[in-house]
Amino acid sequence: MSEDGPKHGSRGASDKRRPNIDPAFVRELASLLEETGLSELEIEEDGIRVRVVRAATVASGAPPAVAPTAQSAEPARGTTISSPMVGTAYLSPQPGAPAFVKIGDTVDEEQVLLIIEAMKTMNQVQANVSGRVVEIYVQDGQPVEFGEPLMLID
Repeated sequence: MSEDGPKHGSRGASDKRRPNIDPAFVRELASLLEETGLSELEIEEDGIRVRVVRAATVASGAPPAVAPTAQSAEPARGTTISSPMVGTAYLSPQPGAPAFVKIGDTVDEEQVLLIIEAMKTMNQVQANVSGRVVEIYVQDGQPVEFGEPLMLID
């Protein structure tokens, strides 16, 4: 370890070397997590990846929101549509517009169910299955985690 000393160069030489990362930048990312209510943020630039995770939100926020709704649905029935990313879920295309879908609606595989905003990008979440919307587990403007159940399609 001391033979390598303070060299910071050759790519791929050692996964254990840490690049110089500005602590103020990390604090800024952590602050962004706090402001947005997200629990995880990952940025990659020039081959350097920084991931900031706020574990307290995951432990205290996600299970209570997910567990009660999951129990109210029939466990082995239908397809659960899960969040493909961390972000903020929006049930309509813009404020004041009607929701993409509501409970009882019939959807097809390519139909947009909701959008998730991540890093100021709106990402459409499609049904990927045909059926009827049985449950909607999230509210408009709610922060969501990767893998969190969003809707149940039967």
